[in-house]
Amino acid sequence: MSGEAPVARDLGLPAAIALVIGNIVGTGIFLLPASLAAIGSVSILVLVLITIGAIALALVFGRLGSRIPAGGGPYAYSRHAFGEFVGFWTAWSFWLTAWLGNAGIAVAWVGYVNYFVEWDSTAGKVTIALAGLLLAAVINLSGAKNIGAFQMVTTVLKFIPLLFIGLVGMFFISTSNFPDWNTSGDSLWGAISLAAGLILFAYSGMESVTIVAERIQRPERNIGRASVYGVLACAVMYLLATVAVFGNVPSGDLVDSSAPFADAINNMFGGSGWGGVMAACAIISGIGALNGWTMLVAEMPMAAARDGMFPPVFGRLARNGAPSVGIIVGTALTAAMTVYAYLGSENAFNTILLLASFTSAIPYFFSAAAQLFWLVTGERAVSKAHLARDMVLASLALVFGAWIVYGAGESSVMGGVLMLLVGVPIYIWIKARRGEYGPGERGTATTTTPA
Repeated sequence: MSGEAPVARDLGLPAAIALVIGNIVGTGIFLLPASLAAIGSVSILVLVLITIGAIALALVFGRLGSRIPAGGGPYAYSRHAFGEFVGFWTAWSFWLTAWLGNAGIAVAWVGYVNYFVEWDSTAGKVTIALAGLLLAAVINLSGAKNIGAFQMVTTVLKFIPLLFIGLVGMFFISTSNFPDWNTSGDSLWGAISLAAGLILFAYSGMESVTIVAERIQRPERNIGRASVYGVLACAVMYLLATVAVFGNVPSGDLVDSSAPFADAINNMFGGSGWGGVMAACAIISGIGALNGWTMLVAEMPMAAARDGMFPPVFGRLARNGAPSVGIIVGTALTAAMTVYAYLGSENAFNTILLLASFTSAIPYFFSAAAQLFWLVTGERAVSKAHLARDMVLASLALVFGAWIVYGAGESSVMGGVLMLLVGVPIYIWIKARRGEYGPGERGTATTTTPA
């Protein structure tokens, strides 16, 4: 391996949009209706609110991408706005999110693979999950061009069937199938916050193109477009599909379902053949998401390592430009988390979702804060004509990030904070290795266009 290998800009706008959609639409959406049904129909209202926040955040990412079209996304934004330590903690938090979230995707993916193979033992589920993680790692080690091509194919193969369920399913809805307004056993506000924590994970990945900005063609233009177009496409599909599943599967059955979309299409057309088709789509969706998130689990530490904010080994590239150390380490950690989830948690999917929601909220919060900081201080070029609009969007995104921290729940916040604190000794070691014992100077970045 060589640390001098250049990073090629292999991803155009279509591939960038596919990366966003592919990473947002993992297997989480395929299992999410079952989790939301246990909370109640109020979760549909929460989905609408989270969608508004997600669109606002995507717009903020687009503005930030034009300010600093550099790799690392939220890490770069927070570091340039608030200094090295906040930048490091943002990178560390996103890195946690990437391999934790990949474990959640793997757990949900196993449920749909088992629609066909029925390896229902713990050992069988772990074997299936590890096989999926290994395949994604191999694709990533082959280089960014192959990752982009794979994402394009899997995105089309999974998005169209989900949209089909959302549109056609509307004609088969029975209102008697919908769960009661609040079935969580908690207060209404508690139910709303719990649903918010779960739904955020379904939108995580909207920042994908900001992480791999160095691989995007014309990043100052395409980062914003890919982020917004990708989130809007997913938002329409999510809202339609969730309502369709709620209306086609009785709530009592939906809560216990391990393949709710397959159950919905079976109820719509009868038999089990269509359910098999939907399960196959979920398998394709899952492997595409595992592929995209394996890319992110390596790209974030690579960007931070180049700035001396992560161990330097993460910045080394193979001859084909693949950050092989980050891919291998991230895959190993995801595998360990997946095994732990099956051996140590009664509800592995929800446990991982809420923990990953908390860790993802930190980069979202500081990205929105960075945009707000630059708008308020004028430290970077600001478009006065759009100042009021941008202030509203940044403020909405900031509140969105804070709300998700609350919605993740006490146990997830406690576990997430402990995992964040583990990063502090790493930061100390990195600073000592560089011979720096005080605060470092904030990095600089070239401002392209007012944002």
